[in-house]
Amino acid sequence: MRLAIDDRSVALMHRLNVWKDEAVAWVKTLASAAVYATLIVTFGFQVARVEGQSMAPTLADQDRLIVNKLAYRWGEPRRGDIVMLYYPLDPNKSFVKRVIAEEGDQVRVVDGDVFVNDVVMPDDFVPPEYRSHDDFGPSVVPEGYYFVMGDHRNNSSDSRHWGFVPKKYIIGRVQLRWWPIPTAHVF
Repeated sequence: MRLAIDDRSVALMHRLNVWKDEAVAWVKTLASAAVYATLIVTFGFQVARVEGQSMAPTLADQDRLIVNKLAYRWGEPRRGDIVMLYYPLDPNKSFVKRVIAEEGDQVRVVDGDVFVNDVVMPDDFVPPEYRSHDDFGPSVVPEGYYFVMGDHRNNSSDSRHWGFVPKKYIIGRVQLRWWPIPTAHVF
């Protein structure tokens, strides 16, 4: 009789060891995933949510985005890029805007038409009801800075109001709208 109890005890101990080994493996896997996710979010990509209509119709309120934080480590923002940036007047906030002019460019707005280096910027993506009819400039973008605007020109707080954006404030390039799924789009 004593032999049967020992066999059951050994079997139970074996099962407990297997479960313990499995639990340790899961904890290691989850810890590794957390470290990798932290590194990816810190240095690679960031998930963001649009708040407001300043980038309509390109982006809508509550759209979910993937921002490529590596894009400008090896390159520079270019005219037309949609970027996530720290708000120059309060770097605790972030905005999504379109790069309109780069360092050294002259930018001006005449009756809502945007001119970069005296050439009207093609902006077919801005519907007539989103166009502003204001004037700005001319102004030359200083070295290390960018001029940004929202696509909803008559409903956007942007460089026309708070000035140029230092390159160090540009977090990354908007690569993907992933939500809502029916409007998913790669930029």
